[in-house]
Amino acid sequence: MTTSLQDHFRWIPDPRTGNNKKHNLLEVIILSVLAVVCGAESWYEMEEFGKEKEDFLKQLLPLENGIPSHDTINRVFMMIDADVFERCFRAWTAELGQSLQTTGTSGERELIAIDGKSVCNSACKHQGLGALHLVSAWSGRNQLVLGQQKVADKSNEISAIPALPLLNIKGAVVSIDAMGTQKAIAEKIIESQGDYILALKQNHETFYDQVTNQFNFREDSYSQHLDKGHGRSEIRTCKVIHELNWIDEKENWKGIKSIIKITSERIIGDSRTTQNRYYISSLQADAAYFNKAIRTHWGIENQLHWQLDVGFAEDYNTTRNSQAAQNLAVVRKIALNILKADKTSKASIKAKRKMAGWNHKFLLTLIANKNF
Repeated sequence: MTTSLQDHFRWIPDPRTGNNKKHNLLEVIILSVLAVVCGAESWYEMEEFGKEKEDFLKQLLPLENGIPSHDTINRVFMMIDADVFERCFRAWTAELGQSLQTTGTSGERELIAIDGKSVCNSACKHQGLGALHLVSAWSGRNQLVLGQQKVADKSNEISAIPALPLLNIKGAVVSIDAMGTQKAIAEKIIESQGDYILALKQNHETFYDQVTNQFNFREDSYSQHLDKGHGRSEIRTCKVIHELNWIDEKENWKGIKSIIKITSERIIGDSRTTQNRYYISSLQADAAYFNKAIRTHWGIENQLHWQLDVGFAEDYNTTRNSQAAQNLAVVRKIALNILKADKTSKASIKAKRKMAGWNHKFLLTLIANKNF
C-alpha cells in the first residue's frame, strides 16, 4: 500500500549507520504517525500500539523485523534531520490542502494565520533546557497546519516568521499577531505576492498613535457581529479607514491600504468588558471582510494550539532532546491534519483518536484517503 505520506517522506536520508538499520526508516515513521493518530503520546506507547496491532499493521507495512522498541523509535527521531522532516511535512500538507478544496471554497482567498506556541514540559531546569517554542502556519480555509519553525523562545518569533512564507503564499492573506508586525515582514509578504493583516500595538508608538487617532474622526466602512454561546455573548464591531493621507508612517509600510479597529464587548452574566484592537492591511476590503478574517486568525489558538494541548496532551510530553521533540511535534501535526481532513465523523479530535484505535474500519477510512 503506497501512500502520499510515504511518497513524500521516503526521501528522508537514513541517518543510521552499520548494523543500526534493523527496521526500515520509513516504516518507523509511518508506524509512529499511525500510533499517534490512534492515541499514542509517547515513544513507549508507540511501541505498545505496534505490538497490540502487529497483525493488522502487517497488512499495511512489511515490518519484516517486527515492531521497533520505544528506544529505537526515540533514537530514530533524535537522528532525523528536523529541517528535512519539516520540508517533507510542508510538501505533504500542500498536496492534502489541494485535495480538500471544493468548488464551494476554491474561489476564496486562503487565510494563513501565523502564531507561536511553547511545548511546556520539554523544558528541564536541571539540564539547562528551555521549552521548545514553535511558530506555526495555519490554513483557515482547510483547517490544516501548513508548517512549523523552531525558535529559541517567544521573543525570537520574529526570526521564524520570514522563514514560514517559504510556504506558497501567492494570492493568500497572511495574518500575524503584533510580534510579527514588522516593516520587513510586510515587505516580504508583498514581494511574495500575498497580502497581510497585521496586529498593531503600542510598541510602534508613533504609528499606533496616528492610527488610533484617525478613528476619533471617521470611518469608511462599518460592520458588527454578535456571537452567543456557553453563557456569554460577544459583540465585535469593526471599523475600517482606507483614506490614509493623515498617517505619515504609512510610507514605511509596503502595500498598506487599510487601517482597522475591532472593538470586542464581552458579556458574561452581569459582567461586561470592552477591548479595542488595531490592525493594518494591504487589502482594501470592507469591514465585514476584516471582521471575519480577524476572527478566523484566532482559529490557530482554538483549532491548533488548543487541540494539540487537549487532544494530544502536547504540553505534558517530556521529550527533552530538541531534535526528537521538534520531529515529534511534526508527527502530532501530521496526525492532526489526517483527523481534520476526515469528514466521515463529526466527533472531536480526541474522540476520533480513540475511534481510530478501537475500530480498524475507521482507521482504514482515515488512511484510505490518497493523501495518507
